[in-house]
Amino acid sequence: MSVAILIPARYGSTRYPGKPLAPLRQADGSTKTLIQMTWEAAQGVPDVDEVYVVTDDNRIAEAAQGFCAQVLMTTPDAENGTARCAEAVASGQIRADLIVNLQGDAPLTPPWFLTALIAAMQADPKTQMATPVLRCDAQTYCHFVEDRQAGRVGGTTAVFDATHRGLYFSKEVIPYIAPGTVFDGAPPVYHHVGVYAYRPAALAAYTAWPMGPLERLEGLEQLRFLENGCPITCVEVDAQGRVFWELNNPEDVARIESVLEHQT
Repeated sequence: MSVAILIPARYGSTRYPGKPLAPLRQADGSTKTLIQMTWEAAQGVPDVDEVYVVTDDNRIAEAAQGFCAQVLMTTPDAENGTARCAEAVASGQIRADLIVNLQGDAPLTPPWFLTALIAAMQADPKTQMATPVLRCDAQTYCHFVEDRQAGRVGGTTAVFDATHRGLYFSKEVIPYIAPGTVFDGAPPVYHHVGVYAYRPAALAAYTAWPMGPLERLEGLEQLRFLENGCPITCVEVDAQGRVFWELNNPEDVARIESVLEHQT
């Protein structure tokens, strides 16, 4: 099965304009842009045939070409990363059997998250779409709660059934945990990792469906699949001691730089 990783990136962002080109301080004091760090994360995934940055913005394209990334240009019409990936596949420029969408705001994504996702898709040919989920540790859970209390939209949480079939994804912290609740181990809240794997047919179907009310309200592209009866397999991954967080808001820069400073 041939695999292509696509990194959709747009310059315009309501919460963080120009986010893909945001500089992040590394442990040695140097800086790298968010898009370069995400591309480097993709390069660490074994058994992948191609990696592309997919954008409609010349500034991002030039920056990506500067660190030797392959770039695919799309139109400005793509409403989100899934639509951008679908456009790249529909253009005939991508012919892989499996498309992995590594969103351009996830520089801390370990390669084994993507390896687990790809393996799950390879193991079940009937699965049309899959995405990783990571059980929150206490610190990450606190970040979620702090962001919501401050009125910020932070990461996304996911709930799924006993077969790991996704039930819902939200920018709220779900399930709700009442203050004082005692639970065994880590909080029973799963962080949705911003990576998707699709069969080409699932991407084609996505563009044919209109945006539904849940996707419109939450601003989460994966909800269009659920709203149209397309199952999403949630693949539970293990952080193996690594801290995972996306760059959603300018406040996240300090969080990520702190991780980079201590990450070996």
